Amino acid sequence: MEGLYDLACARDEFISREMTERLADYSCRLNREISVFLSRRGRVLDVSVGSNESVSLPSIRKRRGLLGLSGVRCVHTHPGGSPMLSSVDVGTLLSSRLDSMAALSVKNGRPGSLCAGFIGKELDQYEMYGPFRADRIPGAALMAKIEAVTQQVAELVRLQATREEKERAMLIGLNSTEESMRELALLADTAGAEVAASYIQTRPRDKGYYIGRGKARELSLQASALDADLAIFDDELTPIETKNLEEILGVKIVDRTTLILDIFARHARTKEGKLQVELAQLKYNLPRLIGEGAALSRLGGGIGTRGPGESKLEVDRRRIHRRIFELEKEIARLSEQRSLRREVREKNAIKEVALVGYTNAGKSSLLNALSGAGVYAEDKLFATLDPVTRKAMLPSGKEALFTDTVGFIDKLPHELVSAFRSTLEEVARADLLLLVVDASDPRAETQIQVVRDVLESLHAGGTPALLVYNKIDRLETVPANTPQAVYISAKENQGLGGLLERVEEMLRPRMMELTLDLGYDEGAKLAFIQKHAEELSVEYDESGMHMHIRMPASEARKLLQ
Repeated sequence: MEGLYDLACARDEFISREMTERLADYSCRLNREISVFLSRRGRVLDVSVGSNESVSLPSIRKRRGLLGLSGVRCVHTHPGGSPMLSSVDVGTLLSSRLDSMAALSVKNGRPGSLCAGFIGKELDQYEMYGPFRADRIPGAALMAKIEAVTQQVAELVRLQATREEKERAMLIGLNSTEESMRELALLADTAGAEVAASYIQTRPRDKGYYIGRGKARELSLQASALDADLAIFDDELTPIETKNLEEILGVKIVDRTTLILDIFARHARTKEGKLQVELAQLKYNLPRLIGEGAALSRLGGGIGTRGPGESKLEVDRRRIHRRIFELEKEIARLSEQRSLRREVREKNAIKEVALVGYTNAGKSSLLNALSGAGVYAEDKLFATLDPVTRKAMLPSGKEALFTDTVGFIDKLPHELVSAFRSTLEEVARADLLLLVVDASDPRAETQIQVVRDVLESLHAGGTPALLVYNKIDRLETVPANTPQAVYISAKENQGLGGLLERVEEMLRPRMMELTLDLGYDEGAKLAFIQKHAEELSVEYDESGMHMHIRMPASEARKLLQ
């Protein structure tokens, strides 16, 4: 077969007669499809052998021209079959912008007929010519068609560049549930991708190829047929898995963690939010740096100067370590400023309530409904990254501070939890947590457990919490409130009065009654009692003050120490 590289076609030949005869002979002997890739000048660029069902063409995808066709046409055999193009053939033609994709039928080792496909009037359409007898292929006409399509595609690409298009994504899961894949689709949509297809592979995890090499090769054909730009995996991939899958699939590989980090980067608005996202991205990417090989691995070194020098990989790692240090230092400084503001609130004895929950449960909408604040709220995952605190009036007339926080999600990257730990301190230090749940989501109970697990990791599992089932306007029947849960609709302002009453009840401290005798020289204790007692009666005599006090149990214990 290496002799195919020695053959060439004339400028007005689509494929030479000798080449069709050799392809038919080799294809019959091997009972496999054989592809030959030809340049505009008729030179053989590559020869590929595939299965007798289809042939994978990942390398040609990378040759696609930015403003036109790839300059490569493919002719491949269909042993014992029809010369009509398959869906994979058409997908490769469109995604790789080949000059042409042609199929040559083979029977008994002889070339039969040929069909040639070209990109049509739109980039997602195609036209097919033929079938032509192998000894009567109109080479000059087909080559003229290539020239015409080249100009046509260049114009279409220029027009397309003026409008932003979504990337087409394949979703791939390993032993994933349908619910997890639906959530991955929502994440992809939030990141701006268009989901073309979704696949679930059931098998033990392959250490090198995650889903297995065979399945990866099968999906590479689907990527061509779907004109996919990227493959999104419902898990965190290792560096070697990412590298191997990218080589086989021929498209960009994105795992669940990278996808979530990208969404966070898009939605970060404040300085602190942007710093935290950058820190999480650097921590994730640091162990995924890969060197460039021995030939280009060393910089600025040499015999008699500084030894072997420093590799490009070492330089990159050193710079990332330095940037991580700078980011952590800046985030710590901002955290100190937040701590000072928190101390002021504590001195003013203002109760703090944190809204926590699964992403897109409606926390920002609830904060807006309670406080009248104009917090950004959208029916998207991770619309809120930065904590927002607003005052709201309780039924008694007292005020409380409500803080909206970043939403949680299953398989939340630990780099994000670490980077956002200073922000999530608002959760750990709150007097009460409102665990907001989308009541209309069938996975509500699973989501509640995910949130509780994250709260435990933040050492906030012991903070009093109230379940708030939101979006009851989507339910046919609404359950009654219980001491542990209330049902509301932030969008329709339903049930907010009952929620605030329950919040105030839970914020009300447990009271303790004391009877104390206090000397006239104990002014500090008297000041403490006057500050914290809700009820105070005093009788005076020569020996001192006789007091009956009702005050919060936590303050009473401090007084008695």
